[in-house]
Amino acid sequence: MTPRKAPLVGLTAEELRELWPSLSTEERHEAFDHMVSRTEREDFFISLSARYHAELLLEFPPDRRRAWLRLLAPDDVVDLIQEAPPEERETLIGQLDPFAQREVRALLAYAEDDAGGLMSPRYTRVRPDMRADEAISYLRKQARERSGAGHYVYVTDEAQRLLGVLSFRELFAAAPHALVRDIMLTDPVTAKEQDDQEELGRRFAEYDLMAIPVVDDQGRMKGIVTVDDILDVVEEEATEDIQKFGGVQALEEPYLEVGFTGMLRKRAPWLAVLFVGEMLTATAMAYFEAEIAQAVVLALFIPLIISSGGNSGSQASTLVIRAMALGEVSLRDFWRVTRRELATGLALGAILGAVGLVRVAFWGAVFDSYGPHFMLLGLTVAGSLVGVVLFGTLAGSLLPFILRWLNLDPASASAPFVATLVDVAGVVIYFTFAAVLLRGALL
Repeated sequence: MTPRKAPLVGLTAEELRELWPSLSTEERHEAFDHMVSRTEREDFFISLSARYHAELLLEFPPDRRRAWLRLLAPDDVVDLIQEAPPEERETLIGQLDPFAQREVRALLAYAEDDAGGLMSPRYTRVRPDMRADEAISYLRKQARERSGAGHYVYVTDEAQRLLGVLSFRELFAAAPHALVRDIMLTDPVTAKEQDDQEELGRRFAEYDLMAIPVVDDQGRMKGIVTVDDILDVVEEEATEDIQKFGGVQALEEPYLEVGFTGMLRKRAPWLAVLFVGEMLTATAMAYFEAEIAQAVVLALFIPLIISSGGNSGSQASTLVIRAMALGEVSLRDFWRVTRRELATGLALGAILGAVGLVRVAFWGAVFDSYGPHFMLLGLTVAGSLVGVVLFGTLAGSLLPFILRWLNLDPASASAPFVATLVDVAGVVIYFTFAAVLLRGALL
């Protein structure tokens, strides 16, 4: 036994979970097969992500694959199948029992990012005319025969229409002869099968629930989405948005598992687009080449002007994109946000313009850094800062609305993209102010 392999024998679930991403396929199998106990091995397997489920199971022989596959809930099996290569999917489904196959095929009919695609078809239900003690006995029997999901008991009629919901605590605290219909909540929070996962996440946050029932258009209950499922979705959505906001296409795999070529494909297109955008900045500066040649001092403030606009744009786009993600802002708020950011941009530009004017005036008066026309130069810098910061704020806040209106992801209005856009505008605004205020003095 090599020194590298020795620590992989007899690991606990917690130890293996920490090491798992850094292990090779061979090491993962060895560590998994030599865990402390079968129970820990099962708990660890269930806790893995769908991608790791697929990678591990597809290395198993058919008999062993079947045993581990049947440990998973139907919604987890669906996630696993979606991660598996297309040619392996029917084989995996075929290794389930007939009832589980029907559940899995029904879930596969839904879009992956809809409530129907996230739900589990297994939940605890009772009839409204049952007494509390009868319901408790029935649930105990169900728990022995099949593991059910969770935290709530759902009340349905003969047609499986959802009538109400109650928690296990409420059921056990009820008087033995109390009828379920008298203790249930009759207007539960529900989701439709086609509800988007982001909307579902907002509903969980708003109502602080552990599970939400999914119903069809006739009110028939189809399954439940639990909070642990939606937490995975929220993390995935947030990661994707953060990556896009950094000017990178979303990574489908963990950072260290993305190959060199794959990483280039994710990063190079955005960098190329941003580079072409920055070339427009060079074009704009070339247009004002004569003004720069006449007053070289103007070039000193170009980084100050365009960086201030880029920073203000990045601030605004970050705030608006996050507000959209949280459901705080929608397309109908376009003009409200426009008015708000117009006032904010003017105020922020005035603050930075005042600081810039004081700085130029002080250096010009004390150190004679900018020649006899330093006050005009200071006013040019101040006016440019007001214009550039205003433009950056409006561009950063309104671009996500435009993308949403075009049915594109608002997160694509990334900070680098906004900064590049503002760079070009900043040069034009700056030299326009210079041409007006410095004509006859420096120009």
